[in-house]
Amino acid sequence: MHKWLPLVATCSGTFMLLVYSTIVTVALPGVADDLHASFSSLQWIIDVYTLALAGLLLGMGSLGDNLGRKRLYLTGLTVFAVATLVCGLAPDVMTLIAARAVQGLAGAAMFSTLLPLIGLTYTGRDRGVAFAVWGAVAGAAAGIGNVAGGILTQFLSWQWIFHVGVPVCLATLALSAAVLTDDARTPTRIDYLGIVTFTPAALGITFGIINGGEQGWTSGPAVLGFAVGAAMLALFLLAERTGSNPMIAPALFRKREFNGTLVAAMGYYLAGFGALPVISLWLQDGAGLSALSTALVITVQPVAFFATSAVAGSRLHRLPAHRTLGGGALAVGAGNVLMLAIGAGSSWIALIPGLVVTGVGAGIVSPVLPSAAMSAAPASQSGVASAAANCARQLGLALGIAVLGSVFHRFSTTSGGTGLHAAYAHGLTAVFAVAAAIGLGSGILALRLLKPPRPATQPA
Repeated sequence: MHKWLPLVATCSGTFMLLVYSTIVTVALPGVADDLHASFSSLQWIIDVYTLALAGLLLGMGSLGDNLGRKRLYLTGLTVFAVATLVCGLAPDVMTLIAARAVQGLAGAAMFSTLLPLIGLTYTGRDRGVAFAVWGAVAGAAAGIGNVAGGILTQFLSWQWIFHVGVPVCLATLALSAAVLTDDARTPTRIDYLGIVTFTPAALGITFGIINGGEQGWTSGPAVLGFAVGAAMLALFLLAERTGSNPMIAPALFRKREFNGTLVAAMGYYLAGFGALPVISLWLQDGAGLSALSTALVITVQPVAFFATSAVAGSRLHRLPAHRTLGGGALAVGAGNVLMLAIGAGSSWIALIPGLVVTGVGAGIVSPVLPSAAMSAAPASQSGVASAAANCARQLGLALGIAVLGSVFHRFSTTSGGTGLHAAYAHGLTAVFAVAAAIGLGSGILALRLLKPPRPATQPA
């Protein structure tokens, strides 16, 4: 039993950082009431965590090489615990958003070290078992986060979704310090310029999308966000092309298979999960469900996701990547098409078929995404390719929350119907139309990029 304690430590950390990407979703109406938060502020409460996690994930990998992965993991856990405490005590929405950003930063430090730490600890058959258990915990975290958020919000308050995390973080920290393997440091040159340009680029573009949807696309904040994001993105691309130790080699983007993997990763996560915050708002404020009932409805999706991955995961690895990644993204798009049936008189039941199909589609893509990304790159860059796919997935979620939230705000406030339920239903219809187009479009593009080219025929 003692040999599995390191796995318990790493799985506990994985659970914490992933559960906090979903546990807040159901609590948004309560946060809005208590802290008088605007719609854009509610988007930032979720988005800033995801953006910090995605924007710093690649850079944290090289930082772990320099500091030692155990040291970086423990540091990340400590900061995560403090940030979680501040979230629960936040007196206003800006403090909550800032603390969520620090949570995401700490989560990136943890996420970048978890799989290497498992690889350092286990070998042979035990390593396969450890990775399988870790994947199951990661897959279950989203569903548990929704239910836990609903229970805590309904029977206590939204602050408790953060309060209960602090002792879990501290217990994980103590266990990790005692049982994880101390790894040797590998001094490498850190791409600081890449880190300090990529993260502001993502933040600027997301800021522009959120403010454009609320205040108009030509408003000062939206234009400023897009301008800053575009400028920082250009600097990032320049730094990666000219730097001696870039976070991600530009040559990878010349490979069709690698680009196809990124398209599928960003597209399926954006279309599959970007609408969950506005679905939560509609279920509670529009359809009149309680926080717990809302959580149970939303949990239909991760249950379908987990069941698909568990039942078909091993067989999916035997299929070509264009069928799994492209086909899964197409299924996510089709699930959004099903949810277009929602109307002013619809109940929560109208969402169930679409949530099941999007969950199944995501369950097809997720198990094979890391291996597909690694196989699309040279062996020396397989780790970077896998991290890039995870980064693209998280960026897809962040952009999805921003884009689909902006669409929802725009169409729900310009609805010609009467009543909150009708306005919210009108906004959701527009959201599902956009998500369907993105899911189907990314699936078709991934199919084209990932499908092996036909061998040239020789003339007789």
